[in-house]
Amino acid sequence: MLAAVTLVLLLTVALALARAARGPTVFDRLQSCSTIGTCAMLLLALLGFLDDRPEFLDLALTYGLLNVIGVIAVLKYFHPAKSRSKGAGKPGEER
Repeated sequence: MLAAVTLVLLLTVALALARAARGPTVFDRLQSCSTIGTCAMLLLALLGFLDDRPEFLDLALTYGLLNVIGVIAVLKYFHPAKSRSKGAGKPGEER
């Protein structure tokens, strides 16, 4: 059963890698990288469970937290700038 879960997670990583290579936008690539990070976290927790090493769960949780922080940082960097339409004045200003 655990081998099947490992194979499914590895298949998910392979599909996410394909999406990262093909993704037309930055956000598609970012989502696939986030999916890869989540699968790596699950694989790390599974490996710790199989080897009877509970400290791997701490590593997996830390990796997941870093994954979330990294995604937020990249999203802040690539956030589309809000542009004003031409002819629009300052907020609250009458035409």
